[in-house]
Parts: sequence; structure tokens; C-alpha cells
Amino acid sequence: MGRYKVIVYAICKNEEQFVSRYMASMREADGVYILDTGSTDETMEKLKEEGAVVTRELISPWRFDAARNRSLDLVPEDADICVCTDLDECFLPGWREAVEKAWAQGADQLRYKYVWSFTESGGEDVVFYADKIHARHGFSWVHPVHEVITCTRGTPRRVLCEQMQLNHYPDPNKSRGQYLPLLETAVAEAPEDDRSRHYLGREYFFHGEWDKCISTLKEHLKMPSATWKDERCQSLRYIARAYGEKGSRWQQERYLLYAAAEAPHLREPWLDLAQFYYRDMNWPAVLFFCERALEIHDRPRTYITEGASYGILPHDLLSVAAFHLGLKEKALAAVSEAIALEPHNKRLKNNREWIEKMS
Repeated sequence: MGRYKVIVYAICKNEEQFVSRYMASMREADGVYILDTGSTDETMEKLKEEGAVVTRELISPWRFDAARNRSLDLVPEDADICVCTDLDECFLPGWREAVEKAWAQGADQLRYKYVWSFTESGGEDVVFYADKIHARHGFSWVHPVHEVITCTRGTPRRVLCEQMQLNHYPDPNKSRGQYLPLLETAVAEAPEDDRSRHYLGREYFFHGEWDKCISTLKEHLKMPSATWKDERCQSLRYIARAYGEKGSRWQQERYLLYAAAEAPHLREPWLDLAQFYYRDMNWPAVLFFCERALEIHDRPRTYITEGASYGILPHDLLSVAAFHLGLKEKALAAVSEAIALEPHNKRLKNNREWIEKMS
């Protein structure tokens, strides 16, 4: 089919709703190999009908890295390029050509754009660069959850594949209940791993365990290896949110300020502060932090950034603050920027009408 033998591999369980879309996206590959870990619906049958090679095997005790490694074992030995995906994901058309072109640069592993979520209006929300395309040999998956592919024979030759994009369309009803115990296992297995500790603290937040969230993320911040400013900022933001849930506004404010100081190159902490002061109707503060956020023009290629920060949010908040401060021209300019991003937003249009009526 091409210069290289390209094989897609995946794990699945009860995902029949995604099969047709997934297989249509993966047809550019030379083969699709799936490990079914215990489906009770028609996932296996539908995958086989669509041409996938499917193997059923229960992984016990359950770990994502064990399942990924077993699915990788299913890939033919003569494959050149392994493409790991999930059934709720699909590539934009033409991805195969982009992969081969990038691989020809001497790659062992590829990085590519991954849209993890979309906004209600259909825009990109959480976006980062994934690296789940790799050579057949010398790679293995590690960590019970939030697993990563690692090179077992030194440093891989990683190439950025700008021309491809993988989109994620998750099932909103799918439980993430297994994540917490798996993350606790991950931290117990590798207490020196700062990434797992950060994810564990974040997971405690999702489960409403505010004190565990705060203590775990404070531990993360103290780790010598926790040097990535973006993720440190994220830990501080979750600590602030947890304090807010506990009703401690002064601690929430304190940690939001810490977050902004930790990563001033990110819009997110500045907008957290703007929203914090919005609740108090502290319009000078809202205005200041929105303008600070808008000084950042280029969106970083990291999972930390959020689509809302690069959508209407900063302009919307700024326009409201400027309106209350009597700054008509600034308020009009800001709301017009927001409307340009969401031209069918009736609330924004109503806001503009109110601002235009200012005396």
C-alpha cells in the first residue's frame, strides 16, 4: 500500500457505537489489530465485519499498560510503523501519507496533534501533541493508567508530524471510576514519578476528595523532578479549586496567585483570577487579569491549555468589567472581539446593545 507497513492497534471493551466511524478512519493502514478485553455487546462482531483482526483476552488484574502491551504483541513482527489508537478516536483523512513522509526522516517515533475534547460550539478545547506512533520493536507501555509508550533501547528519534491530526470523541457516560485505584497503584509503584502524583491529586479533585487533592498536589510541588512549569501551575490551580470547594476563599486566592506566578506564559491562571474577582464584582481586577491573559497570543502545545481561554471568555469578561467601569470604547471593542468568535451568540449581541446605550 505504501513504502512502509503501517499497522493500527488498539484495546476495546463495549464500544460497538464507535466501530464504523473508527474503522472508516483507520482504513488507510495495512491492518487493524484489536484486543477486546471483555465486551458483552457486538463490538467484536462488528470489528470483524469491518475487517479488523480481533483477539479476546481478559487482563487481570486490570492495568492499561498490560492491556496495551498485549495488544502490541498482536501486531505482526514485520510491521514498520505501529499506530496506537482507541475506538473513540479518528484521524483526519490523509494521515497515512503524512506518517510515511515523516517516518522517512529517520524516525522511531512520531508526535502529532491530538484534539482531546471540543467546545460546545465545535471548536477545539483541550489540545496537545501525542506520540503513540512508534517502531514495532524496542517500545513498551508503562504505568497502570495514563500509560505512556517508552523506548526500551535508548532515546528514540522523535519527529513532529505536522500534517496529521487525531480527534477524540469520548462517550460522556463512560465511567472513570477505575482511574483512582489505578493511580494510587501507580504512585505506590513509582513514588518518585511526579507525573503520576500530579494525576492522582487531580483525580482526587474529580472525586470530591478536597483534602486528599490538596495534600497530594502539595507533595507533587515539593518533588525535585516536578520542574515543568505548566504542570506545576496546574497543580496550583487544582489546589485553589479544592480550597474554593472547602469555602476557603483566601486560600483559593492565594494559590491562584501562585499559579499565575508559576506560569505567567499561560492564559489559564490569569483567567482563573479574573473569574475569581468577577464573583466579588471587583471590576478593576477583572479588567487587569483579562488584559494580562490577552497579552498571550500563541497557544502553547500542551494539554494544560483550555479552549475557553482562547475563545470568547477573556473578551467577554473584559467587556463586562469595562462596562461597569464606564469604559465604553474598551467594552465595545472587547464584546465585538467575542462576537467575532461566536457570531450567533445572542447574549453577546445583547451585551453590545447595552454598551452602545451607555451615556
